[in-house]
Amino acid sequence: MRFYRISDKVVSKEKLVDAIDAVLADRERGATQQEAADAHGLERTVISRLETLGEVRRGKRVALVAFPVSNGDAVRAIAEQHGVEFVLVMSQAEREGLEAGAADRVFNLVLDTLAELTAYDTVVVMASDWRVGTIERILGREVIAVRLGSSPLRHDVEVDTDQLGSMLSAIVNEGDRR
Repeated sequence: MRFYRISDKVVSKEKLVDAIDAVLADRERGATQQEAADAHGLERTVISRLETLGEVRRGKRVALVAFPVSNGDAVRAIAEQHGVEFVLVMSQAEREGLEAGAADRVFNLVLDTLAELTAYDTVVVMASDWRVGTIERILGREVIAVRLGSSPLRHDVEVDTDQLGSMLSAIVNEGDRR
């Protein structure tokens, strides 16, 4: 446990972290700043300043799904730089490894992933033309499609990381303007 002596007070870092966690959990569940402040005996402006202090970015929740790609590490790094919250990038070998698994496990993983993607405002999909079209139909929301080739696509494709960076910048900056 870490304590700080401030004049005649002793302050617990853990107690502060626990209180902040509780406030943020309330806000994430939909409480207004005032409701969270009242619940924790704080002023509303304290909640506002905590959120500002910890803010990473505003705007749209963005997800990225890309396969099969040869430069997955670079694609993941660019997504991270732009604050993409959900990133699923696979090479052909990784995809084949997944496909070789038990059918029920693969099916459940696909369903879980699709369910997760419904929580995002924008989903960038980099895949074969057939897979992109299918994902667009399933999600029924803003899907930005980057077709890596015609189906069936059974080889890794190198993603243009400059183009990806520009696209993600535009998506994230558009969300900031809203």
